[in-house]
Amino acid sequence: MIALIIAVQIALPLALILWFALLPAESLLGFLSQAIGIGAFLFALAQVSQWALPAWWLPWLYGALWLATGVAFAVGRRWSTRPLVPVGAWSWVATLLSLCLLAIGGWYGARALAGRFLPPVPVIDIANPFGPGQYIVGHGGSNMLINGHMRTLDTSVQRFRPWRGQSYAVDFSGLGPWGLRASGWRSADPAAYAIFGAQLHAPCNGRVIAVENSMPDLRVPKEDLVNRLGNHVILRCEGAHIVFAHMRQGSISVAPGDVLTTGDRLGEVGNSGASTEPHLHIHAQRPPAEGQPPISGDPLALRIDGRFLVRNDRLTGQEW
Repeated sequence: MIALIIAVQIALPLALILWFALLPAESLLGFLSQAIGIGAFLFALAQVSQWALPAWWLPWLYGALWLATGVAFAVGRRWSTRPLVPVGAWSWVATLLSLCLLAIGGWYGARALAGRFLPPVPVIDIANPFGPGQYIVGHGGSNMLINGHMRTLDTSVQRFRPWRGQSYAVDFSGLGPWGLRASGWRSADPAAYAIFGAQLHAPCNGRVIAVENSMPDLRVPKEDLVNRLGNHVILRCEGAHIVFAHMRQGSISVAPGDVLTTGDRLGEVGNSGASTEPHLHIHAQRPPAEGQPPISGDPLALRIDGRFLVRNDRLTGQEW
């Protein structure tokens, strides 16, 4: 996985920018195709990939380098002396490659942007549940390209039915120094991750429905596929259940039946349950039918501080 991330999110963008900077197309059509194709591909990569590893600011750096290169050549060249269309076989090959990048980037970029719109389900508004810190969305949005939870909407897959309520869930990682989610690329120690131990607070007035507080925080990348929620809290707020999963063992300070007001402490983010590294999973759903699994209710969309958060959106915690 680390090798794939380095190849796709570091090596490939840098290779495209170097191609643009060192081997710019000579013709006007070739140059425009190269500039727009690379730009579209970098934009799509920024929207579709998860940018907690590597750092969230890298797509902005790639964009700045692409823009600076394009402007430098656009302004510095005398286009009146350049051919309008590519000349020679290799120039046409480069132009076709640029058009392929444009097609790929355009398709995936458009799909990612479409996922920023609310899905056609009721929306639950809650407050920001985090204590101080910086957080970034890993999975979130209204299509599967940017929110892997949505696969559980597929009613034809029997094993997804007990988890259907999580279909519009949001997963958060923390951001530490240099915008990285952890110390090191893939530390086995949960405490190395910026979000581990982050304080969580009730995001709405409501009543505690369920609590689990005894499951261990696992070493990365181990996960518990039986007790998928791990340590968790389920709140009932205005007819909806708000689920906090993968919390830290022993950190939860509420019990079933407790009546909470917005801002009351819930516990801390951990690495329990079906979690390959520390993160917070939060989702909203209708209460499940009597006798059914706790997250099998109809899924609802979630707005946090008025924002429908999607992949790579950032959220700043607050003092409660």
